Formats: sequence, structure tokens, C-alpha cells
Amino acid sequence: MRAMLPASALIWIFVGMGVACGALCFTSMSMPAVAMAAGGALVMLLALIGIDIVISIDHWRRAPLRLQRHLPRAFALGRTITMHLSLENPGSTRWRGRLFELADPSMRIPSMPLRFDVPGNRSEELQFEITPTERGVKHFEASQILLRSRFGLLDWNLRIGPDESRRVFPNFADQARFAWLAAEQRLSDLGVKSVRRRGAGTDFDQLVEYRAGDPVRHIDWKATLTHDRPITRKFQDDRDQRIMFLLDCGRRMRSDDTQQTIGATHFDQALNALMLLSFVALKSGDAVGAMTFGTPENGERRYAPRKGGQTLHALMAELGDVEPTLTFSDYTRCAADLIGRQRKRALVVLITNCRDEDAAELASAVRLLRTRHLVVVANLREQIVGQIILQPLTEPQSGLETAAAHEYQQARGEMLRRFAMAGAVIIDCEPERLGVELVNRYTELKRSGAI
Repeated sequence: MRAMLPASALIWIFVGMGVACGALCFTSMSMPAVAMAAGGALVMLLALIGIDIVISIDHWRRAPLRLQRHLPRAFALGRTITMHLSLENPGSTRWRGRLFELADPSMRIPSMPLRFDVPGNRSEELQFEITPTERGVKHFEASQILLRSRFGLLDWNLRIGPDESRRVFPNFADQARFAWLAAEQRLSDLGVKSVRRRGAGTDFDQLVEYRAGDPVRHIDWKATLTHDRPITRKFQDDRDQRIMFLLDCGRRMRSDDTQQTIGATHFDQALNALMLLSFVALKSGDAVGAMTFGTPENGERRYAPRKGGQTLHALMAELGDVEPTLTFSDYTRCAADLIGRQRKRALVVLITNCRDEDAAELASAVRLLRTRHLVVVANLREQIVGQIILQPLTEPQSGLETAAAHEYQQARGEMLRRFAMAGAVIIDCEPERLGVELVNRYTELKRSGAI
């Protein structure tokens, strides 16, 4: 778009001409003379505008400004960063104006427009803060500038710079913090418990010198004779386990208890918890995979269990732009799909937000999964229910609301008991606690030898 708009200077010139013509009408000067003077001034101004347009276009064509964005490789949901733009002027003409960054509407940019003043053969760095409010692939169109003309009479509406796109991932700051808290004595800072394992691991680790208290059955007699001192075999926890996530993308995962905090939907927090447990499991040497359900069949994601440091990044790339849909989730089809794909025994973590009307179907899916896998059902709890239960009973309406909330909680408890009877390990918590609860339960199962 190359429209030219009147600048503030031109507007004030027109205002001044109008005031001057009005003042001349109250003098002894005749009306035809006033009209002739006004017409002459207008012709001169229009001629000046025309010259301004020609000169500005000529200078721009010879040496237009060049824009370069310094974008990060990816954005984190809700994390404000400072973004930098470089405006380079390869010509001798000084350019002034305002710049508007045309980013995706979900990218919050409060500081537009940016004013620039780039001398000839120089460059200028512009910066502004940007906050992503939704996950997925976000586009940056060519920036819009209002370029001041050479005589300062017009603002030239131009588009410069490339079209670019970047992905917005969930904010995995907890994973980075967890890396620092990886030492066992620090895990309690996140509320993660340390559970003593009954017995010992079964994977041989190394031969070490015998110490008081080591099991006598672990003494390696051949090594003992060779080294002429007691040598014992040291074992470690099994490191060849598989963790498979089943992530519900149905309509109930769109719930948002806050309505204000970015990335606070049940789905976003479930995704954060999934990545947190993936980080811990991969550090423990286990393989991690994921499947989504509750979306159209051609939109479901499948990530086979893998090990290694790159698995977490690959899993982020696979699930980072997934969004919950408006459809209901089919638990039975999901369970049958996993049974057909995952034949080796695994820890299956099903993350969902289900109600009592889903109990029969989900219990059937759990029984199907239990034929081959150990199943953890993580069911998210809405904060509002607890708030209603704890509200003061000051009015009849609040009493009815509290009674309804208690009835809902009882039905929910009965539903979870059905899942437990079907053989599932149950986690019932609010979304912000899900990550820590998953890690705690994984640690308990790991150290107890269940997986």
C-alpha cells in the first residue's frame, strides 16, 4: 500500500490559510480579491506538494530503507521479551517517520508506533516489548511505516521488511528450574517427595569395594579373589522403561479457572505438566512418547517413545501448537489405538478433565489399557468448585450453590473410585499442581518397582 496522507505540518498550513482568509474577509479587501489570494496560495501549496511527492519518490527508489527483525528462534507463552529491529539507510537522504509492527493479533505489543530518525548512510536500532498470549505458529507481516516526505508535508504509507513466522511454545520455565533442582536434596523445593525404594534395582551398574551393610549376596567372589579384598556388585534402577502420555484435547480441556492469566487453561497447564514429567523421566533414562485424542482423527498427534536429550525438544515441537477442540473425547477409541500401537508394557499417563457422565466409558478404557500397561489417570479439578464450597453462607443462594458443589464433589469422588477399582493409579488435583503430582507419583512407582 503506497497511499500518501497529509502530515501534521500540512494540516496546520491548511488551518492557517483558512484563518488568514477568514481574517481578510473582515478587512476592506473585496471578496473577489480574497478569493483570488486564497486560490493563488492554494495553487502554490498544491505545486509544493507535487514537488514534495516527486522528490520523495525519487529519493526512496534510489535508496529505500531496509528493515531486519532480530527474532528469537521461538517464543514462550506469556513470557515478555524485548525484540529488536534494525533500520538501515543506504542512501544520503535522512528519513524520519513512525513504524508499526504487524504481528499476529495474539502477540501483545503495547508500545506501537515506534518513531525513527535515520541519517544518511547510517542505521538505527528500534526495540519494543512483545508478549505471546496463544500457542502455535504466529506470523509477522512486513512492517508498516509512515514515512515523512522530504518537505515534511506528507506521510507516505509503506510496507518494508520480510514476512516471517515463529512458533509459540508453552512456557517451560519450570523445566529449566527443575534442572537446577535435579539434585535429590533440592526436589523438596518444588514439593516433590523423596521415596525410599524397597529392595534394589536390577540393572548392573559397576563393581565397587564392599562396605558394611552391603548385601552379602551381591559379593562378586571372582573379583574378590582377583583383588584380594571384598568386591560387590552395584545395581541401579531399571532404565529401560517407557512413559506414554495420552493427552486429552477435548472441549473440557478448554476450561480456564482464572480468565486473566496467560496460559492458564487446563490444556496449557496439562501440557506444562507433561513436559515436566518428560524431563524427569528422560533424566532417569526412560523413553517418553505421547498421543493426543479428542481432536479430528487427521489432527491427532503420535510420538513414539524415545530416549535421549533431544526427545524433549522433539516432543515440544510435536505438541507445542496443539489446541483443544470443541468436540467430546472418545476414551475407548484412544485406548484401543494405544493398545494396537504400544505392545511393550509402559506407564500410561492419561491427562483429562472428565465428569461423572464420562465415568463408564473411561473406566472401560482403563480396563482395556490395564490388560497390558500400568495406568495413571490424572483428572483435573476446577478451582471454582472449591471456592464455592468455602464461600460464607450469607444468603440462601450461596447455600444452594454450596450444596450443589458438595454433590458434585461426591459424584466426582465416586467416579474416581470406579477408576481405582478398574486398576488405575489416581491423581486428582487442580491444574497448577499437576506437574508436581505427576513427578511425585512417577517417583513413587519407579522406586517401588512398579515400573
